[in-house]
Amino acid sequence: MKSKQQILILLFVLISLFISSAYIFLPNQLQSLDNRIRDFYFYFRGPEQTSENIVIIDIDERSIKELGQWPWERDKVAQILQNLTQHGAGIIGVDIVFAEADKTSPKRFAKKFGLDPHGIADYDVILAQTIATTPTILGYQFDFDHKNDIEPPQIPAIFVEKHKIKEFIPQAVGVLPNLDILQNASYSSGYMNNIPDEAGMIRSVPLLIKYHDVLYPSLAFEMYRIAISAKKVTIEYSDAGVEMLKVGKTLIDTDRFAKLHVNFRGPSRSYRYISAIDVYENNITNRDIQGKFLLIGTSAYGLMDLRSTPMDNVIAGVEVHANIIDNLINQDMLIKPVLEEIINLAIIVFITFLIILIYSRFSMTFLFSIYLLSLYLLLYFNYYMLFSKHIILNSIFPLISMVISLIAILGVKYIFEFRQKEIVKNSFSKKVSKQVMEDLLLNPEQTNLSAKEVETTIYFSDIRSFTTISETLHSPKKITEFLNFYMNSMVIPIENNQGTIDKFIGDAIMAYWNAPLEVENHADKGVITALYQIAQRDRLNKTIKKDFGFDVDYGIGINTGDVVVGEIGSKGRSDYTIIGDAVNLASRLEGLCKPYKVRLVISEFTKEKLTQKYVIQLLDIVRVKGKHEPVKIYEVLSTGDADAKKSLELREYETAHQLYLNSSFNDAKKKFEVLYKTYDKYLYKLYIKRCEHLIQSDIEEFDGVFEYTTK
Repeated sequence: MKSKQQILILLFVLISLFISSAYIFLPNQLQSLDNRIRDFYFYFRGPEQTSENIVIIDIDERSIKELGQWPWERDKVAQILQNLTQHGAGIIGVDIVFAEADKTSPKRFAKKFGLDPHGIADYDVILAQTIATTPTILGYQFDFDHKNDIEPPQIPAIFVEKHKIKEFIPQAVGVLPNLDILQNASYSSGYMNNIPDEAGMIRSVPLLIKYHDVLYPSLAFEMYRIAISAKKVTIEYSDAGVEMLKVGKTLIDTDRFAKLHVNFRGPSRSYRYISAIDVYENNITNRDIQGKFLLIGTSAYGLMDLRSTPMDNVIAGVEVHANIIDNLINQDMLIKPVLEEIINLAIIVFITFLIILIYSRFSMTFLFSIYLLSLYLLLYFNYYMLFSKHIILNSIFPLISMVISLIAILGVKYIFEFRQKEIVKNSFSKKVSKQVMEDLLLNPEQTNLSAKEVETTIYFSDIRSFTTISETLHSPKKITEFLNFYMNSMVIPIENNQGTIDKFIGDAIMAYWNAPLEVENHADKGVITALYQIAQRDRLNKTIKKDFGFDVDYGIGINTGDVVVGEIGSKGRSDYTIIGDAVNLASRLEGLCKPYKVRLVISEFTKEKLTQKYVIQLLDIVRVKGKHEPVKIYEVLSTGDADAKKSLELREYETAHQLYLNSSFNDAKKKFEVLYKTYDKYLYKLYIKRCEHLIQSDIEEFDGVFEYTTK
């Protein structure tokens, strides 16, 4: 199987290619989801402060009720324009097309009935005269479905296209203009087209539309151009589309199609609305009107000029123009970079790399929390870019990349963790307790099977006179039954105290503490385990005597030191084990139980690591086979404090042993004889024999070290 790093690199490449291809070849299918996420950002942000310089003159239900059904006589519209102008209107945009003559005009009726029309009012003329004397900008409509050759209105501005390679600006095939008499009276005009997306939502509007190879501005854009007194509009292209839109000295951010992505301020009626009837009846003040952008439109349901935006499902079309003007005034429209595809692709690749890099470093336990955090960070990043930097970035494809990366990482982790668990099971299923095994499986990353140096407490135990036992049992089946019973009884305490079984060597057991998992106070754990095994000997022998016909005895040696621990062996066959001098010494200590006739021998290195209270007796200073340096060995008699009798014995023994070390063999022999007579312990008899031998040998130099030349 390939290494984990190679798998992760392969995942990164495959996911990046897959998501990037989907972004390139399936943009429209997922654009609706991307828009929905952006709509949520608007909802989360909530309403913003609108410009006080933009006011909507609303042909609302109340106005229609007072002035009659729409369309009104055009002298009423003229009266509204006159009243606005009298109160100092800055610029008036009319979100209405007057495409036909006023059928209610008195002059029209006079002609119809053969009367002399001279001197009779013509409402279209009245409105035209009013338009000519007021700061009114008319609106009209372009048609993208039905072709005609009607001439659109003239625009008093110069439109210059630079470095154009191909057409990016929307092209209309027909136009629905105002009456010539009205259009000719107007200083300028702008189209009112607000083109919804596939979901019927207004999110962006074209600031320019091309018709008969001539550029025309939208109503809001033309009102803004006139307000800043710009005579020239420059459109600069790159290979990717419109790169820059310049109005006078002002740069306007659009996308490659010259569309302005609207930074909507809020839901319906975020701007100030003044009812048209109040303007008609002149119930307004200069403060309401003076120097402001005024947009005449309708919110009446019956007139069907209602739109949907990210902030509201029902909003008057005229308020969309208000938002556009507000964006142009404050230069905070949303921006789709000209190189948006390259930028979004770079983000997709970067996020995929980052997610795989981060997710692969956490265990499955924490992965869901990390995923939620990264999801929040991605959404926050897009939100921040949208409303702080006003840059539109694709949200859906990075999210898809994140989800696919998560699924892929989960798959890889499952495979590798399953593999790791199998390795752990194979290596430790018969070595450690169930609890340790569960810890290893839950946290396999904590278990590094490669060789490393660790301080461990090493344990060896061996059955005494096993050859004789084997001869007594005769049958291999009986020998196996006995060993299984004995080993199980000895192994359980080791596992219960967090020990690791290394191996069974015939009738011997090798174990250790502090690997593969760290074990606190591992020297204590080893010694306590040995003391428990010694204490259970009588109970164990009751069963052995009953089932097999003999008693069993055993010796235990324990040493603490640095060893090399890890998976050791050949390429085809290996085992998790420990090696080193400390292991060899532990094995020798187990063998020393025989000459001292004790059941537990520990080294001075283990004694130094003990943290609990024990009753411990120094046995000897020895030099075992294979080691040059001498080592002190001890017998652990019990846990806790010694009673008065045992304390006295240990003090007397310490005095005798010190005489022995000082080469005072005659005095030491006398002390050991008293000890042996009083306490009948073989250790004291052993020292009596040594003293006798040393007295006879007449040794000149004595260092107190007894050297063993056999294992």
